[in-house]
Amino acid sequence: MTLLAREKLEERLAALHRASLELVSDLSRNNVLERIAHLAREQAEARYAAIGIINKEGELEKFIPIGMDDEEIARIDHPPQGLGLIGAIHKEKRAIRVPEISNDPRSAGFPPHHPPMHSFLGVPIMSAGKLLGQIYLTDKIDAPEFTEEDERVIEILAAYAAVAIENSRLYASVVSRDQTLTQQYTDLALLYQLAHSAAQAADMETQIQETLPPVTQHFSFAASAIYVREDENDRFNLSMHAGEAGALFAEFNRFQLDEGFFGEAARGDYPKECSVTEISADVLRARLQEAGLERIACTPLRASNRVVGLLVAARKSTLPLSRREEDLLGTISTLAGTAIESIRLKEHSRRIAILEERERIGMDLHDGVIQSIYSVGLALDYARLVLEEDPKAARQKINEAIDGLNSTIQDIRAYILDLRPRQLRGGETLTRGLQRLLDEFRRNVKTKTRLATSEDGFLDLPRRHALAVFHICQESLANAAKHAQANLVEVQLWATDERVYLKVSDDGCGFEIDKTTAAIGHGLSNMERRVRKVGGEVSITSKPNQGTTVLAWVPRAKAENQNSA
Repeated sequence: MTLLAREKLEERLAALHRASLELVSDLSRNNVLERIAHLAREQAEARYAAIGIINKEGELEKFIPIGMDDEEIARIDHPPQGLGLIGAIHKEKRAIRVPEISNDPRSAGFPPHHPPMHSFLGVPIMSAGKLLGQIYLTDKIDAPEFTEEDERVIEILAAYAAVAIENSRLYASVVSRDQTLTQQYTDLALLYQLAHSAAQAADMETQIQETLPPVTQHFSFAASAIYVREDENDRFNLSMHAGEAGALFAEFNRFQLDEGFFGEAARGDYPKECSVTEISADVLRARLQEAGLERIACTPLRASNRVVGLLVAARKSTLPLSRREEDLLGTISTLAGTAIESIRLKEHSRRIAILEERERIGMDLHDGVIQSIYSVGLALDYARLVLEEDPKAARQKINEAIDGLNSTIQDIRAYILDLRPRQLRGGETLTRGLQRLLDEFRRNVKTKTRLATSEDGFLDLPRRHALAVFHICQESLANAAKHAQANLVEVQLWATDERVYLKVSDDGCGFEIDKTTAAIGHGLSNMERRVRKVGGEVSITSKPNQGTTVLAWVPRAKAENQNSA
């Protein structure tokens, strides 16, 4: 090699080095591939250049030609298929340089409408023994074939290209992973929001209002709706719709489990999705198409192996739901279905509790107040009969009736005391709240009361604990008003370093606890439930003709694992 040729080669290598440094710093894959092809064409002074990328399966997945315009490329029947000299480079994993493509026995020819090409230089792009792709050059300008120097330069370029391709692949992998993690985070944030709403929602309407809009926004649904199944039959009623085109579902406000597309979807276990053109209901299909919607998905809301509702969603995209979206919708459907069923169970429990309470009050009134009024009526009827014959006896019966009515009024007041809900008012202290309960008790029942306590030790008591003590005192006074017939009720409140104690005792008739649980069962269960919620305990002692004592305690500090109210 002459000195001039050596200097020219060094200049080419220096220029290649400078260009390649910029190349390896570019992390955009498509941009990197095009720059490699352009740089190879420039360095080898070729009329045509191309770069092919090999996938993990060893197939040619991307081919970027340089030197032909878009019309020329469009006229070619098909891109390279990895045959001929391209296949030979893949197989041999070494550079191939030939002066005439058609004369080489490894050549497979060109597809129809491909421009004629003659000289050829192909170099594999290798990294750690793995083939990443190939650089192809054809038709050396102003020369019959490519030179050894061209081959050496392109091999060096291929080494830089391997680094650039690996960098771009690594960057693409990092970006993809970051996008996946971001998507997973937003999915989990949605599920957390829905779970939090489900735990807080007090009624069905609130639950659905806090479910449908965020789901619609997260999935970019143009129209969505939730249908809720009636308790005792197979009819589904529209509860809410959302999205810019959500109002179209207002025309379809109910359906049966065995009716049409919605009914078929409600009978399934997984989201049912299809193009709107596949929906058999003509009116619904027409409405969806008018709104520009392309696909519709119906997801059954399940709880305890029973469908309790249906989430219907439509969007303008022609693409079906991805596996991630299907799985997320499935999780949401289970969460929403469980929330709906939980709210229904709570409503049933409240209704049952109301019915049981009404039955208890009715029994108490029948056995107590109504019987007393009936006795007064009998006394007045007897007085009417003997009024003329024995006025003295008549007056005695009338006096007995008056006493009976006064006693009945006291009983009614006692029931009112038991039924009226009470709370600590604003900044009212526990001691003042208990005094208020006793004052009202004394006004209604005409029984003497006494409160023994002080403010010391109670001001730092958590409010939930103070409310538990307050309500236990209220329950105890209500039971005393109805059953004790006491002359004195005494309330004592005191504290130790770790606990606050409440003692409510009366000098009334008492009872045998094992035999009389029905009389105080409701009040006792209330007291036990309240005090256990704050980590305390309650006990009742009583004997016939020896009065009753209720003793309860609550911790002075809130437990770390105590559930919030």
